[in-house]
Amino acid sequence: MTTANKITLLRAALIPVFLVLLYLNFRGASYAAAAVFAIASISDFVDGHIARKYNQVTDFGKFMDPLADKVLVFSAITWFVGAGVIPVWVAVAVITREFAVTALRLVAAPKGVVIAAAKSGKIKTASTMVGLIILFLPIPDWFQIVVWCVILVTTVYSGAEYFIRNRLVFKEAAIS
Repeated sequence: MTTANKITLLRAALIPVFLVLLYLNFRGASYAAAAVFAIASISDFVDGHIARKYNQVTDFGKFMDPLADKVLVFSAITWFVGAGVIPVWVAVAVITREFAVTALRLVAAPKGVVIAAAKSGKIKTASTMVGLIILFLPIPDWFQIVVWCVILVTTVYSGAEYFIRNRLVFKEAAIS
């Protein structure tokens, strides 16, 4: 197993730890959960860097890396919805974008089209992960709104960009 894949598995293993910490009732539990979330988020960038730099890109990594990322982010967003920090409609927009881009890739793959991560997608991922970490901090309600608005805007923009740049994939799929 490659180093990059081990880091991805570590991120996946941190998700239940993160969730348990969120629901434990001890002083500093949310800070501990935020720290675990931050470590898991950083591991996303580290494993991708290692995989590319040391030619450790594997089919397992191509599958498990985005899955671990989505479960990590969905877990945090869902918890914030339950805590009343993020509105449900924002969570639905974020989750829908993830499923839509995944569907786009699934439609493109049989045609031999690889839809690589766009720069806007990387910005969306970074802003979402940083934003979610910030939401664990004691910040005013107005700043919480600013944070989830940044997450929402980068999510919608990057999703729209994927579909606009790859609109021919759907046109071809509708014809065939």
